[in-house]
Amino acid sequence: MQDFGHILDNRVLLVALLACLIAQILKLVIHLIQHGKVTVRVLVETGGMPSAHSALVASLAAGVGQTVGWASAEFALATIFAIIVMYDAAGVRQAAGKQARILNQIIDELFREHPTFNEDRLKELLGHTPFQVIVGSALGITISCLAGPAY
Repeated sequence: MQDFGHILDNRVLLVALLACLIAQILKLVIHLIQHGKVTVRVLVETGGMPSAHSALVASLAAGVGQTVGWASAEFALATIFAIIVMYDAAGVRQAAGKQARILNQIIDELFREHPTFNEDRLKELLGHTPFQVIVGSALGITISCLAGPAY
């Protein structure tokens, strides 16, 4: 348990978290530019530009590669983990959002026919577009490279 205090010495982890934080701040700035107002809620919602999940895992994989070596099993593990997270963000969750949109349309039609039917709307923005994932991963890798190796 005493080793837990050394977590702040893990530069790879700190840089990955920094990449995630920067991506989240960029979401806030981009939302401000697009809508002309600060909406703090975008910091905790899923989706948006850039993908903070992608920035986090891409920075993590790049940091592991810089630190342990590009041919290491650890880099392979971090890279596969990053690919799965990014695929999920752009693929599976994006598809679930499209399904939610269709289900919400069905619910709207039921409301017209049966006004007593009362059901909550499903959240439609669940994932990222492939472009948001690419930008997030490029941001994460860039931040990791700018931070340099964690020797």
